[in-house]
Amino acid sequence: MPFVPRTLSVNWRRGVLDVLKNSSLQTARAQAMKEYATTLWSYVRTAWVEKARTRLISWMRRSRLEPMKRVALTIRAHLWGIVNAIVRGVTIAGSESVNARIQRVKRMACGFRNKQRFRNAILFHLGGLDLNLAAVSSTHTDS
Repeated sequence: MPFVPRTLSVNWRRGVLDVLKNSSLQTARAQAMKEYATTLWSYVRTAWVEKARTRLISWMRRSRLEPMKRVALTIRAHLWGIVNAIVRGVTIAGSESVNARIQRVKRMACGFRNKQRFRNAILFHLGGLDLNLAAVSSTHTDS
């Protein structure tokens, strides 16, 4: 089965999803469930997310695929967080960006003597301080 980019028409993707859903291969069924799960992110109303999520979990639990059953239990356990993230359009991009910047500070230093020095380096590099002395107005006047 070829990779289906998200930019293709919805009708074409729906046709591919139907082919996968009706396939007897376990990997094809798992891929179809994954594709259906990605459609959850397009909803904007909580009720529609709930309905689609219920349908997805039911399908996963009846699939006779143990990994998909485990995923269904995980989705059900973290339901409210998932629904809130979908409806509000929240991503973890900001925290991933901060984490990448912290890792860069760690690589640049090639290790720290203790946790306090590492913390100080993170605060120094990511604290958002303006260290340009020309931009700071002087409190002293020439008299």
